[in-house]
Amino acid sequence: MKKPPVHKPNYFYTIVSVTLVLFLLGLFGLLVVQGQQMLTSLREQVEIIVELKEDSTPAQLDSLKLHLAQSAYFKPEFTKFINKDEGAKMMQEEFGQDFGKLDMANPLYDVLIFNVKSAWMQTDSMSWVREDLKTLSYVNDVFYKEDVTESIAANFNKIKYWVLGFGLFFIFVAVALILNTVRLALYANRFLIKNMELVGASWGFISKPYLRRSFRQGVLCSMLAIIGLTALLYFVFRNVPDMQSAINLPGVAIVFGALLVLGFLIMLASTYYVVKKYLRMRVDDMY
Repeated sequence: MKKPPVHKPNYFYTIVSVTLVLFLLGLFGLLVVQGQQMLTSLREQVEIIVELKEDSTPAQLDSLKLHLAQSAYFKPEFTKFINKDEGAKMMQEEFGQDFGKLDMANPLYDVLIFNVKSAWMQTDSMSWVREDLKTLSYVNDVFYKEDVTESIAANFNKIKYWVLGFGLFFIFVAVALILNTVRLALYANRFLIKNMELVGASWGFISKPYLRRSFRQGVLCSMLAIIGLTALLYFVFRNVPDMQSAINLPGVAIVFGALLVLGFLIMLASTYYVVKKYLRMRVDDMY
């Protein structure tokens, strides 16, 4: 009498589906990381204009630069000084020769333009920066586009909530899909799992080979997803060279590390849940 054939579960679709889910999660994570980097860059490009008083001296300009260098909000990569004569030439180039023909004294002031760090680009913080600079006796006024800073701050808060919502949605979809694929993959072995329990094997002994296999598969899925994301990044940076300077390498490394851990943890947890489910079922319920 021939023994009934033992059907090996098909893990191909499980690996494909889990890899795709991890790829989508990683892509979402990279978008969040790079979006944060781009938002930081935009906030740090807002120009702060310090208008000096008419009788200010070069020594006072040096004092202002020293004051900025010692402050916590100053971003030292960019500073630009424009004296009143240069400002008049720029206005003439922008508005035409008629501006230069006006029979009046130069109404402009010497100005120093600089940027602040991203963390300071908030309405309250910028108000404090403005008041700090106006305490200097040789500073006439401080200007910046308040609507831009408020808009950036408001959009940043909206993005955070959208990120949280999409992140929870993707995790829910990932867990549901992985549980379903693992359940289908182990469906062919449900009687083998139950027979091992009936002959006296412990639940830990029964679960161990499936958990080992799920760990290896989880690592494989993570590596495939990371390879796919790496290829995508290479393609993007090769075709858009300007984005190479904006890449957030620590953030990318964190996303890849999280994918590696998430891959085998989800596979282990899903496999453990499915095996325990079959062990708790009665034989009649398995048909």
